[in-house]
Amino acid sequence: MIADNADKTQFISATSAFICVHLRETNDSIYMHNLDLTQKYSYADYLSWKMDKLVEIIKGNIMKMSPAPLTAHQMLSNELLYPLLTYSRKKKCKVFEAPFDVRLPLKGKTADNEIFTVVQPDICVICDRSKIDRRGCLGAPDLIIEILSAATADRDLKDKYQIYEESGVREYWLVHPAERTLIVFDLNESQKYQLRGFYTQSDIVKVGIFEDLNIDLKEVFEVLDEFDF
Repeated sequence: MIADNADKTQFISATSAFICVHLRETNDSIYMHNLDLTQKYSYADYLSWKMDKLVEIIKGNIMKMSPAPLTAHQMLSNELLYPLLTYSRKKKCKVFEAPFDVRLPLKGKTADNEIFTVVQPDICVICDRSKIDRRGCLGAPDLIIEILSAATADRDLKDKYQIYEESGVREYWLVHPAERTLIVFDLNESQKYQLRGFYTQSDIVKVGIFEDLNIDLKEVFEVLDEFDF
């Protein structure tokens, strides 16, 4: 509650100043069509952009994300999220789904203008809470799940595989909706990905970062049977 006219005047002045600064920052924002896609960009650049579509930055290169995910993608995401969220409530880990910025800096270089990879995994699990801040995650999540689509499959299988390995993501899942399959990679002692297995909807898969969580892929994929996709 504003007590008197003096307080009201001070409040209005402060509010006006905030609005002016906000408008100036908005006007200074850079739109996608103004960007040179051949240039290398940092997270600091990313923060200045005003986008009508989501983008990622991988090693300084802008990567446009696909339009809104297909229904099958979202249904599978929900089925995978549920057991992870339920289990993680008993643990210190937190589960996030896109859109959620994950900044993957080179070792020791955590300033905004020194970070050149910002991704938005479909699902990620973070067990080191010091990596979570108001802008997302700074550092490698423990588990990342990407649900493949025609628009993102090449990036998920190649670019993200490499950057997740280099950044130290302990476990990487790749879900193929059309084939109803799952590929799982684990980071080995040499900090390289090792193929754990190729799974179908008849398999039960252990979540490696947890001691006793298994996901039944039949329960995950059978949700697709409810619709004619």
